[in-house]
Amino acid sequence: MNILMVCLGNICRSPIAEGVLIEKAAKAGLNWRIESAGTNGFHDGEHPHHLSTKICSQNGIDISSQRSRKFSKKDLLEYDMIFAMANDVIFDIQRIAQEEYSEEKVQLFLEPLYPGKLQNVPDPWYGTEKDFVEVYDLINKACDAIINQYANPSKTN
Repeated sequence: MNILMVCLGNICRSPIAEGVLIEKAAKAGLNWRIESAGTNGFHDGEHPHHLSTKICSQNGIDISSQRSRKFSKKDLLEYDMIFAMANDVIFDIQRIAQEEYSEEKVQLFLEPLYPGKLQNVPDPWYGTEKDFVEVYDLINKACDAIINQYANPSKTN
């Protein structure tokens, strides 16, 4: 399974989600390709936010080698699932993807954890380290839900 995590700048939320899900998928013995991107491209080529890197490191996950990249229309063809961190990110994905957009492939990242609730992962960009810790904890729980839902093909859409 090929999974893409998407947020706005690809330096806060989606790098954490990429790192956490890679770790959990490996521990579950899943041969998944997991990457991340951002819809705005403002941080192309940059490392994850220093607090994203720090919080992941404190939890045994190294995301320091990740580099931000911009989401593109071709991502809809390359990935089986695209998890958007927030509703505004889904809107941006629709705008970028145009005719390639697929509701079957794109969903809110928290949907497996909170089905039908349409919840966003808060953007910690302007927050403190505490905000990054809270986002990490939420992403960690959601990654467990993604593993539970998608590790068994009979549970996928």
